[in-house]
Amino acid sequence: MAQLEGRVIETEMKAMDANRYATKKTIAQGMLDIALLTANASQLKYILQVGEQHQFYKLMLILISLSIVMQVAAGVLLVVQSLVSIAKSQNRSILYTVNHFVDAFIFLSVFCDIIKMNFGLDPAIPFQVDEVEVFKT
Repeated sequence: MAQLEGRVIETEMKAMDANRYATKKTIAQGMLDIALLTANASQLKYILQVGEQHQFYKLMLILISLSIVMQVAAGVLLVVQSLVSIAKSQNRSILYTVNHFVDAFIFLSVFCDIIKMNFGLDPAIPFQVDEVEVFKT
């Protein structure tokens, strides 16, 4: 009997571990999304402060803005997706479509971030402000 109880407890622990893993993964993913959004906001602030003096000002402004808009749109669609029940068969096709849009927004946001990083917000590159060389920090 004790051996049977040990197996039941062991089985329950394995099931709980899978749930715990999924929960932690979701929380970690959400924190990464918030970190990326915060980094984009910081980069937008920087590029607006530097202004036209930045070599790729317009490109960086467009890429950062697009990335922020796509991240917010993906977040809104994820909230909408969580509110709709998948149990009803009529909602499934809508949810699949919303899921594809979320995936596309996230992919394009990451693509914008990759392109943006190649055109640089490198803090080690000096820029000129009224005849004085200033290093970015």
